[in-house]
Amino acid sequence: MIDVSHVTKRYGEKIAVDDLTFAVKPGIVTGFLGPNGAGKSTTMRVILGLDAPTSGHVLVNDNAYRDLPAPLHEIGAMLEARAIHTGRSAFHHLLAMAQTHGIPRSRVTEVVDIVGLSDVARKRVGGFSLGMGQRLGIAAALLGDPAVLILDEPANGLDPEGILWIRNLLKGLAAEGRTVFLSSHLMSEIALTAEHLIVVGRGRLIADTTVAEIVAQASEHQAVHVRTPDASRLRDALVGDGVTIVSDERGRLEVHGMSSEQIGEIAARLGIVLHELTRQTASLEDAFMALTGDAVEYHAGVIESATPELEQVA
Repeated sequence: MIDVSHVTKRYGEKIAVDDLTFAVKPGIVTGFLGPNGAGKSTTMRVILGLDAPTSGHVLVNDNAYRDLPAPLHEIGAMLEARAIHTGRSAFHHLLAMAQTHGIPRSRVTEVVDIVGLSDVARKRVGGFSLGMGQRLGIAAALLGDPAVLILDEPANGLDPEGILWIRNLLKGLAAEGRTVFLSSHLMSEIALTAEHLIVVGRGRLIADTTVAEIVAQASEHQAVHVRTPDASRLRDALVGDGVTIVSDERGRLEVHGMSSEQIGEIAARLGIVLHELTRQTASLEDAFMALTGDAVEYHAGVIESATPELEQVA
């Protein structure tokens, strides 16, 4: 278990993490989300003792990281997969790590097989692709067979097969009772991999709940799609304060500001036949954008056309 308690981290006048409190429990995959500059990387560095908090504290299985006698056996981490001596082979990089903790050579071979690098284990890391480097970073995190895993963007650079592999691997490790803490910008992967979410923005906690709950809350504000042969009459009946209705094709309505139950009751009262009555389900990306809209530190600008006269002709 990871217990983050009232952690604040300042860099000069910049507050990277602001009184942050949350717990990451074993047995499930917990996703860690936030816009760029939200404090995710700083929080992970504080958990791993790479940065000291200005105030507050972090415990991993009731211990501070600095107090662990053999940390690789307790916590496996990957914050920067390519932070490796490029002249070493993958095997010898892992072997050097293993020897600092008395981990047998056989375990090095085992994790190389787990991450699918057996064919290139004796090759220099400097020639590895991004995806191969990610697999090596994951192997290093798994080396000590730890109860806690902290991974930053583990699917970065992986092909579709690799993404499916890491998804199943993390779920399997959590099912064994391990604590799995996963940071990623790939919302679709977090939605498929994680059960619980910690969402931060500008260093503060925004949400600490399940993926299902966040998506359900966002879905409450989504449109209801209605398909009926009597669309015109139903549209007239639904018009009211706070209700917006869009009709993109004959016999189909998109209703904002009214629940599917309310629409169904009105249609039943008027004897209007409905062929479809469904509320659009929000994606995790929709939910994330709604949660963090006010916490985005860096906004992209709009590129103006350099040739407006061509735009007008088009």
